[in-house]
Amino acid sequence: MFPDLGEIPEVEDSPPPEEDEEEEEEDEEDDEEDSDDEGTRRRGRRRGKRSKKDADDDEEVPAKKRGRPPKVFTPLEARIYAILKGLRRFKNGNGEPRVLPFERLPDKGLEKDYYAVIKNPIALDGIKRNYKRKKYNSVDQVMADLDLLFENAKTYNEEGSDVYEDAVELQKQAHILAEQEKAKPDDAFRDEDGKLPLASIDYKGETWKVGDWVHINNPNDPRKPIVAQIYRTWQDREGHKWVNACWYYRPEQTVHHFEKHFYENEVVKTGQYRDHRIEEIDDRCFVMFITRYPKGRPRGFPRDKQVYVCESRYNEEKFTFNKIKTWASCLPDEVREKDYEMDLYPMPIRMKKVPSPIKHLLQVDAKETDDLPKPTWSNSNAPPMIGAVHRRPREPNVSYYLSCSVFPYLGFLICRPLLLLFFHPMSSGEETDRSSGVAKVHVTSYLSPTRCTEAAIHPVAGCLVSKQL
Repeated sequence: MFPDLGEIPEVEDSPPPEEDEEEEEEDEEDDEEDSDDEGTRRRGRRRGKRSKKDADDDEEVPAKKRGRPPKVFTPLEARIYAILKGLRRFKNGNGEPRVLPFERLPDKGLEKDYYAVIKNPIALDGIKRNYKRKKYNSVDQVMADLDLLFENAKTYNEEGSDVYEDAVELQKQAHILAEQEKAKPDDAFRDEDGKLPLASIDYKGETWKVGDWVHINNPNDPRKPIVAQIYRTWQDREGHKWVNACWYYRPEQTVHHFEKHFYENEVVKTGQYRDHRIEEIDDRCFVMFITRYPKGRPRGFPRDKQVYVCESRYNEEKFTFNKIKTWASCLPDEVREKDYEMDLYPMPIRMKKVPSPIKHLLQVDAKETDDLPKPTWSNSNAPPMIGAVHRRPREPNVSYYLSCSVFPYLGFLICRPLLLLFFHPMSSGEETDRSSGVAKVHVTSYLSPTRCTEAAIHPVAGCLVSKQL
């Protein structure tokens, strides 16, 4: 008979995850453009007054501080931005921006007649989204959408109404702005630092553009090039060509718990967006999200090029790892809606986690109450030379592997991480080698020693593993 372990302790609920950082950059430009507006109104109807929302009722939520790619507009992007921004300058008789009724489409549930009349609905938020996604290849294309927007308003609203008059005036001003922008030479769009945005850069016989994954020379350790994705490309006044790239750290460049495990070839996304001369690019590489990495490689990607896997963001202020919910939110706007084909493996590979490559750096006298250690930095434009490990309490919802003994006939695993004994029911999904009597159990957390019941089979506290992946 298996020893009585006593009453099973209650399971504590996992704390809510930290606020996700993924979507906060999505509408940042829109928020900045709209900051001088008093509110947002729905498109006016044939009858009735326009509604206005008082922005003062909304609480201001302070924005998180994190890295952002620099705003470097190509001449086309700068022209379109100037047109959309310029439309916000025009006010009606009440001193309100004329663009307010055109910001968003009417609610389909409340204004069904609008969609019965207007066959190709469009609003400014959709035009701005297309602009951010780089879907316009010319000023004329964005003007076609603006003309559609204003013609829809004139069709739906009565002639002489406020919205009708707003549409007439804004359509006229949009065409004036467009002609002014098209008349400017491309060189006029250098920013205050003299940067002239480029659509791509030719170097080493290859073309490098936004969205490309690259290895950048690492002055701290040439054997471990910086894993990065290009976000911007430009040329300075002296003719030198540059890229701005988002860094991805290797496990040994992070600060983490000494028992944390990582996937082989794993990297984590950071908030570091750094400028590099094009000559610093060593080679191409590729980073795949955890859901796709086991299934294959990018189609046609050379076998001698490194492919990495990513599932988390790394917070360098708190030294925490947050699981990525939506991979597209980690990518530049230009490639968020572009997918890549894959050369699939005959069978998905088994994802295996390995111990931290810097586990051996844990101090002999390390305690759970120690302050978080700091990484070791050297060159200012490269990741840390080496990260650090600690023994502080584990992060909630962070997974660890436990080494276990197998009791196949009883259907239980006895797991012994450190000095604690775990009592865990087996399942069909266990990674188990029954012949050797060893198994790996993947758990998200375990109960603290103070929550454990005494176990007759071991002199220290025994716990029930409450969660299993």
